[in-house]
Amino acid sequence: MSTKELETYLSEVGSSNQFQTNNSKYVSHVKKLLYRRMLVGISDGRFFLGTFYCIDKQGNIILQDAVEYRSTRRSAPSPMEQRVLGLILIPSSCRKTCHVDCSIDEQLSLMSLGEQKS
Repeated sequence: MSTKELETYLSEVGSSNQFQTNNSKYVSHVKKLLYRRMLVGISDGRFFLGTFYCIDKQGNIILQDAVEYRSTRRSAPSPMEQRVLGLILIPSSCRKTCHVDCSIDEQLSLMSLGEQKS
């Protein structure tokens, strides 16, 4: 699933009016994302890799077994520094990108979410 499609979908799930009118539709789509590896980029340049656990009405995402990745200075032996965090909440206001780890067939199935909205 492309970043743009996932972002659009997650922002619509986070919209309380959309969520209430199409509750069962969105719940079934979110269930497809449960327990998948998700990479979330936030506005300050950090990335979090973890297992998608849930999303609330505001669009905040909870990842479990999360690891934070951030850029370090060029003089460091590794350009990325990582830190194990565990269970984290990522506010929708900070989220810039989302990528879900899944097979091509599953990506096609999830991409159909955008076609159903139109």
